Amino acid sequence: MRYILILLLCFTTVFSYGQDSTATKLPEKVKGTITSSTTKKPLSEVNIVNINQVVGVATDDEGKFELKAKVNDTLHISYLGYKSIKVRVTNDWLKFGNTEIVMTELALALEEVTVRSLQLTGYLEVDMKQVPIQSNNRYRINGIYGKGYETAKPNIATKVLGAIFNPADFLYNMFGKKPNEMRKLKKMKEDDEIRNQLAKRFDREMLMVLLQVTKYDLDEIVNQCDYSRDFINTANDLQILDAISECYENYKVIQRSKERKKDKKKRRRRS
Repeated sequence: MRYILILLLCFTTVFSYGQDSTATKLPEKVKGTITSSTTKKPLSEVNIVNINQVVGVATDDEGKFELKAKVNDTLHISYLGYKSIKVRVTNDWLKFGNTEIVMTELALALEEVTVRSLQLTGYLEVDMKQVPIQSNNRYRINGIYGKGYETAKPNIATKVLGAIFNPADFLYNMFGKKPNEMRKLKKMKEDDEIRNQLAKRFDREMLMVLLQVTKYDLDEIVNQCDYSRDFINTANDLQILDAISECYENYKVIQRSKERKKDKKKRRRRS
């Protein structure tokens, strides 16, 4: 009889512990509502990206969103005309649900733009010399129907090849020393919401946050991969992402080839 009571007591304790564990388990998504500090109204189409898990979402017409997240993840929130913010996911946020996040409006100033018109003379030979000559090749971007991007040379790997053999080269420093950030490229390309957000943006902000690089770094990566200055100045963020991703994939292929050559040389020396 004593043994039966002990077994019942143990079973009750285990059952109670299991109930407590289930009850205290936090949800794997955060919910929130984003409003304007000026109008006090909800903001729709606000971009929210979980930097740690590389997933994104946009707010609905009521300013609400729901995103996969866990404790200590960082959310990057951005919206045109408003100051971008980073918010840390806490236990209380996951536990108690919807949280209101207020964004502050920015005063935007347009930069002065100088437009240079062509002064036509009527003489074809003279006027043709005024038209800028571009020797860029055009390529199609995956995921964007009917559009393409430009690069100065058809073989991007040629430029990257030179980078591999120069340890001080910018591409080596970026790709070789930031492997974790560069691995996020694949996740970014696989997330439809992030791709949709990037296709609408030209500020490079989301790319800088996710890849942990500066605006200069982004432009320089694309430039060193031999894309044209016209492409860098006019491409949206999704096109820049695809360009960097292709260059990075070429870098990895050439890097693996270089490592195999080293291994062959070592084996020859041993033999």
